[in-house]
This record gives sequence, structure tokens and C-alpha cells, in this order.
Amino acid sequence: MEFPGTWCWCGAVALVSIIITVLSTKNKNSRARHPEGTQLTPPLVSGPDLLRLIPTLLSKAGLPAVFTGLYAKYGSVFRVSFLGFKMIFLAEPEVTPHFYHGLDSEISHGDLYEFTVPIFGPAIGLGRDIATRNEQKRFHFDALKPSRLPGDFAPMLQEVESYFGKWGKEGIVDLKFEFDRLIMLMACRCFLGIGEEVREKMFDEIDALFRELAKGMKLASILFPYLPTPLNRSRDRARIRLTEILSDVVETRKRSGRVEEDTLQRFIDSRYKDGSPTSVEEVVGMTISLLFAGKHNSSVATIYSAACLLTHPTYLKAVIEEQEQIAKKYKGGIDFNAVMEMEMLHNCMKETIRMHPPSLALVRKAHLPFTVQTKEGKQYEIPQDHPVATLIHVNNYIPYIYKDPHVYDPYRFGRERKEDIAGGKLSFMSFGAGRHVCIGEGNAYLQMKLIWSHLLRNFELELISPFPETDWSNFVGKPKGNLFVR
Repeated sequence: MEFPGTWCWCGAVALVSIIITVLSTKNKNSRARHPEGTQLTPPLVSGPDLLRLIPTLLSKAGLPAVFTGLYAKYGSVFRVSFLGFKMIFLAEPEVTPHFYHGLDSEISHGDLYEFTVPIFGPAIGLGRDIATRNEQKRFHFDALKPSRLPGDFAPMLQEVESYFGKWGKEGIVDLKFEFDRLIMLMACRCFLGIGEEVREKMFDEIDALFRELAKGMKLASILFPYLPTPLNRSRDRARIRLTEILSDVVETRKRSGRVEEDTLQRFIDSRYKDGSPTSVEEVVGMTISLLFAGKHNSSVATIYSAACLLTHPTYLKAVIEEQEQIAKKYKGGIDFNAVMEMEMLHNCMKETIRMHPPSLALVRKAHLPFTVQTKEGKQYEIPQDHPVATLIHVNNYIPYIYKDPHVYDPYRFGRERKEDIAGGKLSFMSFGAGRHVCIGEGNAYLQMKLIWSHLLRNFELELISPFPETDWSNFVGKPKGNLFVR
């Protein structure tokens, strides 16, 4: 599971700090020189360049524009190093294969995501040794493997129809609030089952606790996860209460002997290689991590999909026509196969996620040195024990892969163009890749397509809010403000 954005904000802090250090480090900011034919040290971003980017950082364009500017000047490999902060940044598919596909013994998260331990608990992830962590990763992959998606279709559809069935025929709603709540309902249904103990009695409290947990993902909590700050104390109280609620759910399920077709049951039934079962604490921690990731990433993508579709009438008309054709083919109803045929809607969702990825970058630590080669043929050495980041946002806007990358154009993923395929492997990185690919990609698309299929077939929507800016102060970029539609 990925936790994006964190070290991008570390970079932002370091960037601001350059004001007081640029003069003293000026002489150290030259590129390393090597004999011809040897590997190069990645170019070091100069202090003056960082200083000039501060106004951009503080503007509406923000951190994405900062990284885009550095990429434009320094190329696909560059480094930042001062005040104890150091990072090598990679952009373009040609230089990222090892980042995504290297063995954990060669490159991994290391301890860079220590801040997740207080959020999900010490029983999973970085709270455990790497062998246990890898087995828990296997449990996650098994619980969310694509072959299980047809089984998630019916409960997801029921949640969508039930939720929107409570809307009136007309009015004004905040889609940001509505989508956030609906996606949490869908996640709870698929991950925790349909038991009354969760669905009727506890949802509102669980939803509120996850909101409190998310507030602890601000920069200060990421950098100093164990300081007794108000945000950290609120985060800790929320996790303790969530653990109490979900532990009771797990123990009740075990005592009853009831077997459900949901993710919670799969975690309960999981076994380590030595035959030992998962503990209640481990099941709870893995469930919290999935709910957390599913709620926030899917919610952000669905909100931005609304903003994109409702501001592009040509594509809105195309997806409505597609829904009409599918409704006619399936005689007014839809099933899993019908959703898989929603090609235009899928491409609209994918284009939204390309332009508004939930993360700016992903971070690893190189445990062994390795070499990257740019498309121009230059080779750069990545030293041992050095933090490395891939710039997802930059990668998604590369013009030699995506024509007019700043233009919302879902047809770029259509059968005629397939720009992400033509661009080669690692061209579309919003869901990661390799050993740390987002395991919830299929679930995310299914959620979004079910929501939008229902809305397009039953409502006419008009956006009355401005297109939302992105708040990158959280580890997942979130739309600012409300998203009102009529």
C-alpha cells in the first residue's frame, strides 16, 4: 500500500528553508564531474533555482508546478540536498523500472512511512518485521484480487441505489459531501459485510472516526508522528475507538460461527506460512488500512470526475449516450458485464485520475546502489541508502507520451489512440506499478462507474461551484471547498 505525498511536503519544507541557507551552500551546488563514459551523479538543484521557485510554491499552482519547473530545467533525474534533507527525483518511464520492480532487499519504503504506525496500529505494516509485513501484503492482495470484483458488484450497486433513492427530484447538493459518505458506505459494505452491528448501529460513528483519523495526516503529524500535538492526540483517540469497535465486530463474527463473503472474513481466515492465524489486532489493523485508503483515494477521484465531466459537455454527452445504449441492451438494468462495457465512462474516469492523481510522488529508499538511464542515453548512479522519489504528477503530463497533456481528453485512452500503451510501460502511474501497485484499482473503478452510471441515467446535473483547487497539505491531495450541483 502506498502513502503518497509525504516526502513531497518534506521537500516543500526544505525548499522554504533555503532562504536562510542559500548563500552558505552556494559553492557546493555545482554538478559533479566524471570522466567520459562513467556514470554521473544526478544534477543538484541549485540554491538560486530553489529560491526562485518559492513564489510558485506559495501560489495557486503550488508544488506540482515546482516539480514541473525542476523537471523542465534539470531533466528526468535530479537531486535536492541541504539541511539534512536529501532526495533524488525520477520522472519519465525510462528511469523508473527499478524503482517499481526492484526487490525489497534492493529498494523499499524503509522507515520512510513510520508515521503510518500510529494510524493503523503496531500490528501491521511498519510495526512488524519485513517477513510478517510481506505476508500481510499477500493477505491484502488475496482479499482484493480482481477475480473477486464480480462478488462486490451487487452490494456496491445496492448501496448506490439506496443512497441516491433518498434524493428528491430536484435541489442543490454538495457532491463532495455526498460522494465521501457514499464511498464510505460502499467500503464498509464490501469490507465489513452487511451485519446490523455495523450497518445500522455503528456507521455514523465509524465515518466520524475516520474523519478524525484523516485530520492527523497533516504535514506536522507526518514529520513528527509521536509528538503530543492536538492533531496527534485526536488521531490516537480515533484509532483507539476504531480498534474497540472493529475488535468487537471481529470477535462477534468469530463467536457466531457465521461466515460472510467480505474482506473482513478473508482477513480472519488468512493464515501465515507457519500455519498461525491472524490475530484480532492484525485483522483490525488491515481493515482500517483498507478502509482508509479506499475512502480517501476513491472519494477524491470521484469528486474530480464530477468536476471534469460537468465542465466538458462534449464528453458528458458521450457518456450519457453510452449509458442509454447499455440500458437498452440490458433492458433497463445493469450487471457486472454491463459495467465492464462502459468504455467511454471508464476512459473519462481514467483521464480524471491522470490529471488529478491522488499523489504527487511515491518514495523509496535505495538499500543497494543502482543505475538509471534516461531516454537520451545518460546514466546516473543512485547511491546506497539514498531516498528516491518518482514524480507521478510530472509523469502523467509528459508531452511525448500524452498529446496536449493539460487538456481533458478521455479519447486519448480509446482504442484508436491508447496513448498510455503507446508510451510504453510505466507511462500511466496514478495507481503505481510493480511490487507496490495499488491493489484497489479495480475496486476504485467499479465504485466510480457504478456511481456515475446511476447518476447519468437518473439525474441531470449542473455544476454551480467553480472547478476545485487541490489541497496538498494532506498526504492525499484533496479538492478544496464544496462542489455544489443543481
